[in-house]
Amino acid sequence: MSTAAPPFCSSPSFSAQRPPSGDSSSKSQSNLLTTKPKTLLEKHPLYTPTHSKISLQFKEKILCLEIMGVDSGRALSQNPSLHTASLHCIQQIITFLQSKGIHQKDLGRIFGMCPQILTSDIKTDLNPVFNFLSYDLNVPDQNFRQVINKCPRLLISSVRDQLKPALFYLQRLGFKDLYALAYQDPILLVSSVEKTLISKLDYLVSLGFSKDDAVGMVLRCPGLFTFSIENNFKPKFEYFDNEMKGELEELKEFPQYFAFSLEKRIKPRHMEVVQCGIEVSLPLMLKSTDEEFRELIRQGGG
Repeated sequence: MSTAAPPFCSSPSFSAQRPPSGDSSSKSQSNLLTTKPKTLLEKHPLYTPTHSKISLQFKEKILCLEIMGVDSGRALSQNPSLHTASLHCIQQIITFLQSKGIHQKDLGRIFGMCPQILTSDIKTDLNPVFNFLSYDLNVPDQNFRQVINKCPRLLISSVRDQLKPALFYLQRLGFKDLYALAYQDPILLVSSVEKTLISKLDYLVSLGFSKDDAVGMVLRCPGLFTFSIENNFKPKFEYFDNEMKGELEELKEFPQYFAFSLEKRIKPRHMEVVQCGIEVSLPLMLKSTDEEFRELIRQGGG
């Protein structure tokens, strides 16, 4: 995404109409973002003598971020370009996102997670993402907010270099459900094809699964693509292999095993099953509620 030095403002060709709202608090907050809140500004810590050399414009920009619920210090650290971005340009970004259905109350979380959005170029960075959602994922305009809130990182991902290559790769693997990719697993679209998607498949193959079996596992449980090899796959597979003496076929049929906590779910339930000397399938042992598991133990495996 473009994080070059100013100017950050392009001449966006969009309808900058804010969605109507009957929420008076939202209107009040919106007014604070588009005017100079002199009273609030004078009370802000940046007005202390310690910060006397900071310009009024910079103070207003900081206050704008804080009013939205954005940690300005963290945002400036993660996106140094914010230091020289104008408040006008930031307000243009806000207006553009609102024109796409993003609510005022969503902005603090979105910008907090991805402060790079605040210095994006509307024409070359943001518009292409919404076009991708429309034309490649078939997301209706009224559902943009749902998808962006699910994965704000979409807004700082290059359509050409990231989103389209990831979508193409996932579709080649067999991910045909565009609805699921857009609304449930959009994080896969912002994942590196080489460093994340391919490396996770290669790791599963290294455990002894065939390539087809590994692909079948991620299609059944897309979350496998989001798990850490070092912190998730390795310790859980070692426990499964060394302590549970399980067979690969069990994991092939139930890859969701890797989604359960090793310390809070897998180990205690396996130990209880062993102590009771009963046979319980992997899905039944892990998917059942605490009450169902106690009943299962009481009945000797069911």
